[in-house]
Amino acid sequence: MARETFGSRLGFILISAGCAIGLGNVWRFPYITGLYGGAAFVVMYLVFLAIFALPILVMEFAVGRASHKGVARSFDTLEPAGSKWHRFKWVALFGNYLLMMFYTTVAGWMLAFMVFSLTGTFNGLEASQVEGVFNGLLADPLQMALFMLIVVAIGVLVCRAGLRNGVERITKGMMVALFAVLAVLCIRAVTLPGAGEGLAFYLLPDFGKLFEGGPGTFADAVLAAMGQAFFTVSVGVGSMSIFGSYVDKRYGLTGEAVRIAGLDTLVAIMAGLIIFPACFAFGVEPGAGPGLVFITLPSVFNQMPLGQLWGALFFVFMSFAALSTVIAVFENIMSFSMDQWGWSRKKSCAVNGVALALLSLPCVLGFNLWASVEVPGIGNIQAIEDFLMSNNVLPLGALVFLLFCTTKRGWGWDRFLAEADTGRGIPFPRWTRPYIRYVLPVLIVIVLISGYVPIVQTWLGLG
Repeated sequence: MARETFGSRLGFILISAGCAIGLGNVWRFPYITGLYGGAAFVVMYLVFLAIFALPILVMEFAVGRASHKGVARSFDTLEPAGSKWHRFKWVALFGNYLLMMFYTTVAGWMLAFMVFSLTGTFNGLEASQVEGVFNGLLADPLQMALFMLIVVAIGVLVCRAGLRNGVERITKGMMVALFAVLAVLCIRAVTLPGAGEGLAFYLLPDFGKLFEGGPGTFADAVLAAMGQAFFTVSVGVGSMSIFGSYVDKRYGLTGEAVRIAGLDTLVAIMAGLIIFPACFAFGVEPGAGPGLVFITLPSVFNQMPLGQLWGALFFVFMSFAALSTVIAVFENIMSFSMDQWGWSRKKSCAVNGVALALLSLPCVLGFNLWASVEVPGIGNIQAIEDFLMSNNVLPLGALVFLLFCTTKRGWGWDRFLAEADTGRGIPFPRWTRPYIRYVLPVLIVIVLISGYVPIVQTWLGLG
């Protein structure tokens, strides 16, 4: 069977960006930025994005394009005879499933808020009342399961339609619409009375704020910036290598990675341009935590002409941000079955769709019927799944790709460079080899270890 390919370069860029663009941009990035002092944290994040995440993104693309396979067969194709790199495929498959097991639920929240906005549920409500609506959603297992199953069904149906007719066409439309509505909402937010203070907080760096403590020390802020830069581009489990396997060799991979990371970062920055001016305009604490998006934004829309319409549109396109990731990761899972076992696309979608729906139920129930299931220092089922994925599978996977592309026992530095630099565009900087070979692995290990520090402190009674 001939390998499917993208219909256009734009399709590859937008779909890869869609995989990276998700709730980490519109939900996690703004509140982490608020916690760690605003603009100074943004600068630090951008530095780590360039020196930390981008090289591994290029490596994932290179492994996929050189092998013309997803993670199920890419290491088998490229690894030296007798080596065991291919065993990582099972960790990658586990990671993709693990991500979807909780991400489908969180994406369902966005769909629910879209419905609530469209039906006027938030009209006239104060922030505390909006929070009550959100808590009510979490407490209702049937409603939570319904929205989760809708998300799963969308992922299955889009991928079943094929790479070009389904994944590429739908994701391109969602991404264009996402940027359009974000631009309109940014303009509205920055023109709110009192928005200037929020813009100053977000855009004018005050590095002294990084040393003021807040939720922790300067070291905590550095680790948070490293973690956000690393996780925002979705490297480590083959979610990007699958798209590399679909792209031709006309363009160098470093330039493509820069464009994709740039689009991903642009969405995060635009989300902040909506949220921080709104926070200061309506007296909301910018470091309020993970609930910031769900509490602040409905209040903003209540102050706008046609606020109900804009609120519904915003959560439509926030749903698009979440669904673009769901579709991309499901395409990776589905292609794994096709590459590994030779299944048809139709069979792969059916089997994996049913499995994903069943495996996503524990996260849904973890907010209500199984709310008592917790791990000290981590939290409920959703937090456990997120911790296993973000703090374990992703950094370990990134380390595997890094070592595979830079060591003689793997694919090797020269072969990686040859693939990355094939085609027109920015060449991969060869002078970075000492940093990438010896420093970058240490940084990844630091991120991995740092995730366990607060947990161990809790277990020892030091938190």
